[in-house]
Amino acid sequence: MIHQRIRRFNTRDTYPEQKLDNDLCQVVKARGTMVFVRGQVGQDLATGASVAIGDAGAQADRAMLNIALLLAEAGASVHHICRITIYITDPRYREAAYRTIGKHLKGDAKASPSAGDKAVGQNRRVPKGCGQFARPRRQVGSPML
Repeated sequence: MIHQRIRRFNTRDTYPEQKLDNDLCQVVKARGTMVFVRGQVGQDLATGASVAIGDAGAQADRAMLNIALLLAEAGASVHHICRITIYITDPRYREAAYRTIGKHLKGDAKASPSAGDKAVGQNRRVPKGCGQFARPRRQVGSPML
């Protein structure tokens, strides 16, 4: 198996009000050396419920906790993140979001595009996309390709 897909789901279950039928997942571990994380928002992964509506800092915190959990499930951590992309709905939320994200990533310099912020959707104040990929730690008996 070249790719491992973690936390699979189908959009017909996630968005029942829409006529969708796409198989997706939260994480793809490719060839055991690269981890791609689906964009995360202030949402409880277990229930799908939005959290901290209207609070950019708390939404960023939840997104980062989600990312840390998903990376751990793939055998990696936030210290392995190479690049982040942050989307906010309004520049006024930047400080709260960036401060929170910075606390989670402290000490590890990441590549991050400096282009303008992009809209992420209703009730969302912050990130849909911190930690796009990471290199997991090597597992015994698993070659780094």
